[in-house]
Amino acid sequence: MKAKSIEQPVKDIVYPKQEVARNSNRNNKWQRLKRDMKKAKHYYLLMAPFMVIFLLFTIVPVVASFVLSFFSFNMLEMPKFVGWDNYSRLFLSDDVFMTALRNTLVFAAITGPLSYIACFIFAWIINELSPKIRAFMTVIFYAPSIAGNVFFIWLIIFSGDAYGYLNGFLMEFGIILESIQWLRDEQYVLGVVILVQLWLSLGTSFIAFIAGLQTLDKSLIEAGAIDGIRNRWQELWYITLPSMKPQLLFGAVMQITQSFAVADISIALAGFPSVNYAAHTVVTHLMDYGTIRFEMGYASAIATVLFLLMVGTNILVQKLLRKVGT
Repeated sequence: MKAKSIEQPVKDIVYPKQEVARNSNRNNKWQRLKRDMKKAKHYYLLMAPFMVIFLLFTIVPVVASFVLSFFSFNMLEMPKFVGWDNYSRLFLSDDVFMTALRNTLVFAAITGPLSYIACFIFAWIINELSPKIRAFMTVIFYAPSIAGNVFFIWLIIFSGDAYGYLNGFLMEFGIILESIQWLRDEQYVLGVVILVQLWLSLGTSFIAFIAGLQTLDKSLIEAGAIDGIRNRWQELWYITLPSMKPQLLFGAVMQITQSFAVADISIALAGFPSVNYAAHTVVTHLMDYGTIRFEMGYASAIATVLFLLMVGTNILVQKLLRKVGT
């Protein structure tokens, strides 16, 4: 009985002290946050227009799409709650979606890493040139990504008759005897779309890498030479890449988004839908149900799956990039 009478007051004394400490820490953090916000109110005021637009046109649509994915909605009748039916139909009954998902993963696995590495290598090489030549080469490499409808060039190159540049070249040298339907044969069409995407991939990430290399602290290179760095590859790994982590992370996000969101190239080259859905992607499948069939609940389920796929890939890639140079 004595042990209980002694132990109980000790607990009663310690617990309130811990609570007081926690409440004090919370109050201090809240006061510190309010003080910092008041001090930086001008910055929040300047950010307000962008944040409002971002909230209305990005956050709200994403949340609305996720909620709508649990409903059946054709834009004419009131939405009807169906639970997980859209997702079960997507993965268990929709063979075209599984084909589109496979094509998208193959496309992203090839174009994502290759275009990312190509953006950095070309930026690294061009950065070593003189300022005037560097500016000219940057425009040359960046131009395809900002050009308008350049797909007609590739339509001529991969034309299925003897007048197509590729068919004419191969027939001229006796490599093939008759024309190949590059954009109508399911054996070749996805490869053609991947090739064109790689040609167009030197875009925003390429410019970000150029900017990162331009702002690199030269004193780090000098310090590295004193510390034992003997060649450009060591300089790249131990100085350049760690100093460019923000640009590398930004470039990764852009390239992943671009590789998963492919649609215009596939439609322009292979048609909509492509032959036997050989170049069908998740985004073209989303466009089919969202803008043609107006099955908005099912289209929202497709968009949610694509969003989660992008987010998961981005998290994985960013974890890998954070280890660069460490």
